[in-house]
Amino acid sequence: MSEILLIKFLHLLAFVYWLGGDLGTYYASTFVARSDLDTKARSTALDIMMGVDQAPRICMPLILGLGVHLAYKMGYMDVSPAIVALTWIITIAWITMVWAIHNGHGKSWLAGLQKFDLWFRYLMIVLVGGSAIYALITGEIYQGDWLATKALIFALLMMAGVVLRYRLKNFVPAWIALNSEGPSDEVNQTIRKSLVGCRPIVLAIWVGLLINAALGLHLINF
Repeated sequence: MSEILLIKFLHLLAFVYWLGGDLGTYYASTFVARSDLDTKARSTALDIMMGVDQAPRICMPLILGLGVHLAYKMGYMDVSPAIVALTWIITIAWITMVWAIHNGHGKSWLAGLQKFDLWFRYLMIVLVGGSAIYALITGEIYQGDWLATKALIFALLMMAGVVLRYRLKNFVPAWIALNSEGPSDEVNQTIRKSLVGCRPIVLAIWVGLLINAALGLHLINF
């Protein structure tokens, strides 16, 4: 198997696990929101939701590294090998940060790392989105508007992930209250409202992923 075919395979695999993981996370969240279930059952659903959600969280940075590498190897990106190497360093550091946050509950450094992770994502949105807009205007960097459009959509997908964080800001205190004080109408409503409020964003992410897949497979040409 050639290097390009291997990267293509891994790139498609990352897409599958991102979309599939999102579907699993969404389905598990419907059980977390159900007030007719006892707290233990809802906690089990939350554990499943958080575990499955690691696939999309890891696949997002992985798709970035694989995508840049593939585009460079196929001559679709006019960048130096150093940029490709830097992208992989960022990808590996990003995945490490995702894994650390997932396993850092109760650690003193978690809050600081989560704050850094948020600002890091803002930076990535600006870098990827800015390069895409620049390429669409000038025709530089990316060899074809379809690839620049993919990069722009990817930046929007990162932004959607940030929006999900803000939509869930009331979920954690409500969930703590559920487990410490027991269920109440107010707590149940807050949990449900937080999760339901994420659904339009999640659907937008699915649409963005499908459009990018169609662009990559040249089902959409322009």
